[in-house]
Amino acid sequence: MIKGDPVKLLLVAVIGAGVLVSGQARADTRTDVLCQNNTGDDERINAAVAASAPGDELVLNGTCLINGTVRLVGERTYRGLSRTGTVIRQAPGANLDAMLASDSYLDDVPWTGAPVTIRSLTLDADRDNNPAAHDALVLRSWQTVVEDVVVRGATRHGIRVTNLSANRVALTNTQVNGRIVGSHVAGSGQRGVFAEDVAGAEGTGNSVTDWQLLDNWIEDSGTEGIGLDNAAGWLVRGNHVYGVGRVALWAERLYGSSISDNYLEDFGEAGIRVSVQGEAASTIGGNRVFDFGGGTGTFLQARTNYGTGNLVVTGNTVRGNGSGVGLDYQRGPGTALVVASTGNLVTGVTTARQVGAGVTVSTGV
Repeated sequence: MIKGDPVKLLLVAVIGAGVLVSGQARADTRTDVLCQNNTGDDERINAAVAASAPGDELVLNGTCLINGTVRLVGERTYRGLSRTGTVIRQAPGANLDAMLASDSYLDDVPWTGAPVTIRSLTLDADRDNNPAAHDALVLRSWQTVVEDVVVRGATRHGIRVTNLSANRVALTNTQVNGRIVGSHVAGSGQRGVFAEDVAGAEGTGNSVTDWQLLDNWIEDSGTEGIGLDNAAGWLVRGNHVYGVGRVALWAERLYGSSISDNYLEDFGEAGIRVSVQGEAASTIGGNRVFDFGGGTGTFLQARTNYGTGNLVVTGNTVRGNGSGVGLDYQRGPGTALVVASTGNLVTGVTTARQVGAGVTVSTGV
């Protein structure tokens, strides 16, 4: 017989049995969902989600054929067995707005959803058989983690982080501190990864900030490999983006942002395109920006949105195929742009560096 403080003994029992809910221990915090590769799979998954509780892990097993959106309720983990062991496939003709989506997106509420974690599975959007579909994964939840996920064949965007709901209700609070890491997004009709932060009548335009986009592979996107409406506070590092219709990495409104050690190749218009806000400074460093397919675009271009933008551009490698502009610094609609530009190797282009009026370029201190 174990003797001791009854409260401490109860805590030991709870830790061994599960989690404590309303004073009662729940023995199991994991729910296994066995998919059957038919269009009842989204109902099976959503029923398991509805029956779950905060802190639960839902483990999806097998091929899941869906013709309805899977609802991502917050404070839960959604895990597959592996990238090949769990494949969620959009049924032909389903034409979903989203395959998986945060509950706050589906419910049209003006606040961000609670954190979710999604890992170790594949989303097959099957764009050829779903021409009117939109996105594979839609996130409207803060402190959210996407890890070791494959997204292929989205008709529009592979992964979309948004401040709008399904019916375009804008957030009135923030959606910060998320991570998208170690994932592979392939064959998206528009953007591979898209951070949508709409301003103006529909939204504040300053909600989706301070995320991390790390060590992902993004290939064959129709418009942008990575497109960030608001890159304030973002860390974009170690991504390999290739085979892009327009811009490999397009990041607006840099504010204390870092874009580093990315490998960007074969794009139509630009390798890195950024705009800078007028208060904080940002850094673009150690990127490899190559275009061996004969593109004539700009490899790295920057402008200021308002005030005086401050930017460090250092240690980047640009390799062209005989044409285009290597580094392009412009004032834009702002007052001025101050750039510390040093240690960049630019070869194989027509113009190594282009500096517009109102731009000050130095080697820094």
